[in-house]
Amino acid sequence: MKGSIVEVLFTHEQIQQRVAELGSQISADYQGKRVFLVCLLKGSIVFTADLMRHITPPVTMDVMRASSYGSSTTSAGSVKIQTDLDKDITGLDVLIIEDIVDTGRTLNRTLELLKVRHPNSLRICTMLDKPSRRVLDIDIAYTGFTIDDHFVVGYGLDYDEYYRNLPYIGILDPNG
Repeated sequence: MKGSIVEVLFTHEQIQQRVAELGSQISADYQGKRVFLVCLLKGSIVFTADLMRHITPPVTMDVMRASSYGSSTTSAGSVKIQTDLDKDITGLDVLIIEDIVDTGRTLNRTLELLKVRHPNSLRICTMLDKPSRRVLDIDIAYTGFTIDDHFVVGYGLDYDEYYRNLPYIGILDPNG
């Protein structure tokens, strides 16, 4: 495995508490509606699984896979859509679930693809927001935590596919 964890930013308990709060907020905002979750793979799969258990309106979901990192610790600048939705989202209330919003490029490209499919609504929920790295303006409806410019892993977030299974979110020193 590459690198080492130098600091735990959010414990498992802190994450679970915040996920429950987000689920309550989303439930209130979508009362009387059905929520269609779009899980952006691979990093948000753990977050999506935990979050959907806290959403009380009916939930359906699909997955997309988009990437701008590869095996690096910084965004490559270009976004590749590797897996698209199977479901038609016309007229649906769509909530995109993201692990971390960094530059905004991945979400911007995802939003472009989904807007032309005529959903009733299209909003974003992210576990982590890193606004200091933003190069594109992204409207985030629900944010778990805002963080400084650190490379983080755990709770689904990875470095070269490692660390996803950690129950907490920590800062990685890729050279450590």
